[in-house]
Amino acid sequence: MSAEKLEKQSSNSGSLSDEVVAFQSDLRDPVHETLHRGLKARQISMIALGGAVGTGLIIGSGTALVRGGPLGILLGYSFVGLVCYLVMIALGEMAAYLPHKKGFAGYATRFVDPAFGFALGWNYLMKYLIVTPNNINAAGAVIQYWTRHVHIAVWMVACVNLLGVRVFGELEFWFSSIKVITLIALLLMGLIIDLGGNPHHDRIGFRYWKRPDGPMGSYLLSQVHNAHLAIFLGFWSTLTNALFAYIGTELIGVTVGEAQNPRKNIPIAIRRTFMRIVVFYIGGVFVIGLIVPRTNNDLFVANKSKVGAAASPFVVATTLAGIKVLNHIINAAILIFVLSAANSDLYIGSRTLYALAIEGKAPRIFRRVNRMGVPWPALLFCTAFCSLVFLNVHSSSQKVFGWFVNLVSTFGAITWMCICYSHIRFMKAMKAQGLSRDSLPYKAPLQPFGSWFALISTGIITIFKGFDTFLPFKKDTFVTSYIGLPTFLLFWSGYKLYYRTSVIPSNKVDLISGKREIDEEEERFVADEEAKGPQTLRRRIWDSL
Repeated sequence: MSAEKLEKQSSNSGSLSDEVVAFQSDLRDPVHETLHRGLKARQISMIALGGAVGTGLIIGSGTALVRGGPLGILLGYSFVGLVCYLVMIALGEMAAYLPHKKGFAGYATRFVDPAFGFALGWNYLMKYLIVTPNNINAAGAVIQYWTRHVHIAVWMVACVNLLGVRVFGELEFWFSSIKVITLIALLLMGLIIDLGGNPHHDRIGFRYWKRPDGPMGSYLLSQVHNAHLAIFLGFWSTLTNALFAYIGTELIGVTVGEAQNPRKNIPIAIRRTFMRIVVFYIGGVFVIGLIVPRTNNDLFVANKSKVGAAASPFVVATTLAGIKVLNHIINAAILIFVLSAANSDLYIGSRTLYALAIEGKAPRIFRRVNRMGVPWPALLFCTAFCSLVFLNVHSSSQKVFGWFVNLVSTFGAITWMCICYSHIRFMKAMKAQGLSRDSLPYKAPLQPFGSWFALISTGIITIFKGFDTFLPFKKDTFVTSYIGLPTFLLFWSGYKLYYRTSVIPSNKVDLISGKREIDEEEERFVADEEAKGPQTLRRRIWDSL
């Protein structure tokens, strides 16, 4: 259906109320001081991979294995992987239809309520203000395997973001490519060790899936005094770890503002990113469960983990197998993992703050960009929060890591739920205005049930994810587990009361503004690409990576 027909149909459905007009008077992307569309599909998917594949798999899986056992961690990561897929396709449908430069907080503002978009935007920003120092903290934990004389704060690397989106995208593509190669090598190494290809010539098989190590964990058994309940709590704790691990895949919704040919490239990037992450995460935790017993005290955040313990279960596996030197090589590769993830997080955090600023929901100074399209005031603001890593001065890296995991998983879970609800409202608006989803550039499968399932599942996990803070009650973990919920409600209610906003009726949701400009931009890009002539086979293969 053409833009003209959509505009006519929208006008026939009734004019927007004055209240809605006041908040949706500028739904188009900014013309001046704006981000540049310089990211290709392969760069977008690799940026998402770089931001998502990090501490959740490489380090956090050790905690999940200790508490849930090899089968529990496999089931937990598989279930949350399904939820992640449903969130991704919901976001992909909205982003392919309207790839604006305001992030998914812009979709919440447009399809639900300006107050909802304001709360989501600041919630997501807080997630990235926390997750960056968390990755730096994880880098410190990795370094502590070698020495405890190097302060972890020196490993903060952020200046690459000042080089412009093209340089960042290409550099992060290569960093993430190293991650992919390393992960494939780790999976193969794990299988080889398990099948007996180790110095001990010991065929492990599924030994660690049997008692006393597996297949399930027994978390908090001494507190609950019930073996079956302890097994269930162990499995439930893996859901929280898996949620933390998968959070970050949604950042594709932030990169759409800098994507080339977004209507085509965003769905491609989403499919690639999801398949890679699922393969690496589910495959990774399966292999970890084969080669490392959950009762090993060298695992990070194990109940009796020693000082200088390996941060990653992959390093523990090489030590148990008696393979010399390789553990140091893997530890160095993991250090690159977490620093690269921190770099991606700074990128996304700065773009989120920029998106809030251009919507008028953050100070105007954060609208500024340099000649390369980098929002440098937003970048500097996000970089300043990396000083939170100094919490390690008074607490261990394991304890601080646990705090950050609690905070990030809560902020991330709220983001997922808001994305799903925005998509539900988007589908309702299309139906109310007589528009068929079959006309969309990308139609998400399993809808509307998929978004409802993801919304409810994520909500249940979020509400009960801090159960262990009550056994016994611990103030620090309780606060870090749940402070995100009242913070989101405070942002939402405060904005709503101050500006007196209301939920936008489905038949008055604006599905048009800015669409024509994006269509024209897309046509110009396609024409320019066609003018360059047919691509070589080498180039087609390269862009398909």
